[in-house]
Amino acid sequence: MRDFFLNVTRYPRYLIAFGLGVANSVFEPLAQRRSNPVTAVALVGALVSGLLSLSLILRAMVSTDVSA
Repeated sequence: MRDFFLNVTRYPRYLIAFGLGVANSVFEPLAQRRSNPVTAVALVGALVSGLLSLSLILRAMVSTDVSA
């Protein structure tokens, strides 16, 4: 696994191209559907809930409080 990360750090252009390709393949179909207002509202709701979930998960991972 260490060799994998070593290769990734050697080739940042590959990593950027890979990330942009994944983002393009995800966001392009969504951009085509944004003309419908119901779909646009659903996409905004999904984006907000995804960011909120990510925020809460990261906060729980970093927190040192024990909630049990």
